Amino acid sequence: MMDKCIGFIGCGNMAKAMIGGIIKSKLVMPKSIIASARTKKTLEEVQNQYGIKTTLDNKEVVKEADYIVIAVKPYMYDDVLEEIKEIIKEEQVIIGIAAGISINYMKKILGDVLVVRAMPNTPAMVGEGMTALAFDKNIDGVKKEEVMRIFNSFGKCETINEDLMDGFTALSGSSPAYVYMMIEAMADGGVLEGIPRKQAYKMAAQAVLGAAKMVLDTGIHPGQLKDNVCSPKGTTIEAVAKLEEKGFRTAIIEAMKVCADKSRKMSK
Repeated sequence: MMDKCIGFIGCGNMAKAMIGGIIKSKLVMPKSIIASARTKKTLEEVQNQYGIKTTLDNKEVVKEADYIVIAVKPYMYDDVLEEIKEIIKEEQVIIGIAAGISINYMKKILGDVLVVRAMPNTPAMVGEGMTALAFDKNIDGVKKEEVMRIFNSFGKCETINEDLMDGFTALSGSSPAYVYMMIEAMADGGVLEGIPRKQAYKMAAQAVLGAAKMVLDTGIHPGQLKDNVCSPKGTTIEAVAKLEEKGFRTAIIEAMKVCADKSRKMSK
């Protein structure tokens, strides 16, 4: 367990996913998490669900927390950073999780404070998040390790150069949406074959989960794992051939390209 207070400014879906993952992993006790939001309704929901401290005052989060996650929309960053910049202490770490908001952009507003840029994804809620981290050069090894402990508590994290963050946004930040679409389409195909809808969703989701775990746990190249399923003149190779015919891989690559381009256009 980590003896630190973690703060969240903003309580949207991503913040709630992270809070839920942190508590489930028991990295810190709920009383060591504080979050702010703009409405009492949101705070009541979060407080009832997670048992954490809540406040309408962003400054209160900064006063209490060691690590402060800025979990608001990109267009709100300027106002939030301006609001808190005068009360940030030297030892605190500010963690930005918005697409397009760079370390330099945050430091231009905040001044010479410790900043991390992070890109988590919503599977954090079930302990299977994937996060990329880019660190301010002034952050020491101890604080780096603690930040990584926070993000590893609800999945896995990797440190990358900040100039790769747009690519990561397309690869992992946004990709759960692509996978959900694939699961939905797979389930539709199952329903077309007569499988009940509820069972079809469960079967499709478990197949995707199992396939992902095979990649992670075995270390075998995805192409080899695909080949292992494709028997000569079998059913799977027929399906793979049709996916190739319809541009399955090209569609995914093109989707990632426009996602990364959009992230670059949003960059500040």
